[in-house]
Amino acid sequence: MNEQNNDRLKQKILLVDDSELIWKILGEQVRSLGHIPLWAANGMSALAMCKKENPALILLDIMMPQMDGFEFLEYLKGNPALKKIPVIVVSGHDGTDRVVKGIELGALDYMPKPVNTHILAARINAALSARLLAEREERYKLDLEKYNLTLEDRVRERTRELNETKLEVIDRLARAAEYRDNETGLHVVRMSHFSHLLAIETGLDEKTCELILRASPMHDVGKIGIPDHILLKPGKLDPDEWTHMKEHARIGGEILSGGKSELIQMAETIARTHQEKWDGTGYPLGLREREIPLCGRIVAICDVFDALTSERPYKKAWPEVDALGLIEAQKGIHFDPDLVGAFKKIFPKVLEVKEKFSDSQLPRGNPLTAQPKRGHAVPGMIPDRKS
Repeated sequence: MNEQNNDRLKQKILLVDDSELIWKILGEQVRSLGHIPLWAANGMSALAMCKKENPALILLDIMMPQMDGFEFLEYLKGNPALKKIPVIVVSGHDGTDRVVKGIELGALDYMPKPVNTHILAARINAALSARLLAEREERYKLDLEKYNLTLEDRVRERTRELNETKLEVIDRLARAAEYRDNETGLHVVRMSHFSHLLAIETGLDEKTCELILRASPMHDVGKIGIPDHILLKPGKLDPDEWTHMKEHARIGGEILSGGKSELIQMAETIARTHQEKWDGTGYPLGLREREIPLCGRIVAICDVFDALTSERPYKKAWPEVDALGLIEAQKGIHFDPDLVGAFKKIFPKVLEVKEKFSDSQLPRGNPLTAQPKRGHAVPGMIPDRKS
């Protein structure tokens, strides 16, 4: 209560009345309450005084020359800078219509003349308390808005950090599989960007394209489950070894199965289906044509292209144009014919990605298990290591 009294101490109260006698009487009463009286003889002068002094309260007569009390109220409440100033109508004309009109125009209260000193004191204190509470509420709202904005920023930043951490873990998991296979981590970077470009070219929505970009690096995560003597063999695999190697698609799907996020679900689909072929001769499920999910068909082309144009322990890198020629030759056999056409359209962008993420930027493969390079693969065949 003391805080409210201190806040109300020495408040400026504007008295708007064309009678100097009334002003002096009200002024003395206001002064006796510890406040500072200001005077204006009409609505025009009162508006000027409001803009200059910003009073805490206005005691307003209705019948005045130039601008009466009703006109003043309309202008005051229509002005964003002044409309929060509380107004008590003090008038000798106490007709009900006038009282109602004053309240409708925004007056806080009404008092008839002659003014009772005790009632005036109570009304002034009540009006100042109401304004004080309104100002405090406004401050609390502003503080709350600032707090909410700060909290939203923190939540947004934390969400961003969690997403970045999730993507980094996924990236590390993908690179772990490549590391065991004598490949640089840039293979998954390149083929994921190829896949993103191809997804965009096919007209997929932005969200799906982004999912393919983030999920495709995990296409070969199942290689984690392939024994080293098979995975790291420098030459061609015998039939039994090839049977084991083909298990990486199934293993990858199992590793990623049951995920709740769209990203992991997409990654599972890609890992499980990127080795399927358009004619149904792929693995592990022998799916054909559009039975193969679109994301798997997209990654199949991009993975093969990067594999062809990158050095491996069992082959040299193919020229990019030759690799594109082989992909065209496999249209309708290994690859979706429509996607092959789309890949040709984005080929210049593919070459830009290939250059940007060249293996020359990093040391080759795993330095602990690197093997001597073998000869160039036979032209016209996809080097899948099968003997």
